[in-house]
This record gives sequence, structure tokens and C-alpha cells, in this order.
Amino acid sequence: MTPDNPAVALTTAVPSSQPATLPWRQGSMRCVAITALVLIVLVGLVVLVFWLALRPKPIEYSIDDARIRGFNIKAHALNAVFDLRLRSYNRNTRVSVYYDAMEVTVWYGGQMVAISKVAPFYQPSHYVQTITVSATAQSTPLLRPVEKNLARNESAGEVELEVRARARTRFVVGAVKKHYKLQAYCAPVVVRCVPRSHFDRVDCTSATLVSV
Repeated sequence: MTPDNPAVALTTAVPSSQPATLPWRQGSMRCVAITALVLIVLVGLVVLVFWLALRPKPIEYSIDDARIRGFNIKAHALNAVFDLRLRSYNRNTRVSVYYDAMEVTVWYGGQMVAISKVAPFYQPSHYVQTITVSATAQSTPLLRPVEKNLARNESAGEVELEVRARARTRFVVGAVKKHYKLQAYCAPVVVRCVPRSHFDRVDCTSATLVSV
């Protein structure tokens, strides 16, 4: 028997090749994701509270000795070695410090005249560390006013310097660690050019800690 409307075609439904995701599986995956997120937040809060309770104190620095060797100004350039002995005191009772990189610079009249890199080292909690450096000026060009004043001071037997220290550090408490940039400023550092002369210890400003 012919259909009344020949324009109507008969179609057969073809089942989809992609099975629908089961509702219980979707719920299980959502539950796992929420649980993981909650655990991450809780761990972060525990670490934060723990660290705030043991907030680190700045490291105390001082210059215990300073000497000048091989001082010479020629053709508006300086050659000299500045031997410095720094004292670093970690006054934290639970926080130890890893120094990943450190540099010490010597300044005169607002110009940096010498620099020294310090090898990485570890400083335990509540510990005094002695850091010995030889900051070298090797044909360092000098500004004319700096050259004039520095030569006059050296001839008079006494030079007033600034010493600055910068470091990349890790403050560690157990398994918890935090990265800081450390900066210390020491001035005036009065160096007498007479061998074996007396040196007056210089207390630096407490090292500034900048979180990174």
C-alpha cells in the first residue's frame, strides 16, 4: 500500500557511537577535584600560619676589620684591594639561612669603586658567621671629584668608605623555606692607610629582607 504523502521518507535511527558519561562517574570526578583543592588550601594555610608564627628576624651585620692594599691612582683610574671582614649574626633561634649568591661592594663619594663575589654558604640558626672578602678595584675609572678627594684622603692616611652587601637567600624552618633578597648598608667605614693600624668596628643597618 502506497503512503498518502509520497514526499515523506522513512528514516531509521542510528545509535550514537559515543556512550554517554554515567552520572555517578561525573560525580566521583567532581568530588576528587574538590577534595584535592581543599587539601591544597589547607596545606597552604598551615604553612602560612607556621611561617608567620616564626617570622624571621633580619640578619645583623658589622664590619670588624678593613684594610687597603696596593692603592694606586693612575690615568684617572683606581687600582686597589679592599680587605674586609664582615660579621653576620643570624639571631633567629629556629630559622637557618642558605646564601645562594652574595656580593659585597665598596663605595666612595657615591661611586662604586670595588666589588667582590662571595661563594654560597650555609648559616645555622643563632650563629655568627665571619665573611672575609677582598674587593678589587682593577683600573676602575673614577669621576674627577672622586679621584681628587680619594687621592687627598689616601695621602692624609685615612679613607672613609661605604660598604654594601646584597644576597639571594633561602630562610628555612624544617621542610618550609622562603626566598628573600637581602641588603645591608655599612657606613662610614673609616680605613687608616697605615699598616696594622687600629680599626673601629662599624655596625651596619639591619639587613633588609625583601620577599621574592
